[in-house]
Amino acid sequence: MTEDPTTTLARLRSSIDNIDAALVYLLAERFKATKQVGHLKAEHGMPASDPAREEQQTARLRSLAEQADLDPAFAEKWFNFVVAEVIRHHTEAADSR
Repeated sequence: MTEDPTTTLARLRSSIDNIDAALVYLLAERFKATKQVGHLKAEHGMPASDPAREEQQTARLRSLAEQADLDPAFAEKWFNFVVAEVIRHHTEAADSR
């Protein structure tokens, strides 16, 4: 017997909701770590942005995306969005010193 489409939809949406919640908490943890990096950089007069590191991470995440069957271009766009926010945090940390 096949599952009713409404039941299937509810089950799938519940799974999506759980994944979204996990992503939010993972992003929060990531930003806690990057804020610490920002304070360390500010304390030692290091630049907010590290283009070489960003390039390495982009390549790494594109490769991971391919392995995970996720569009690498999407993964790169997501990473660029996150990095822009991280750099903003790092700049604020430097400006507050």
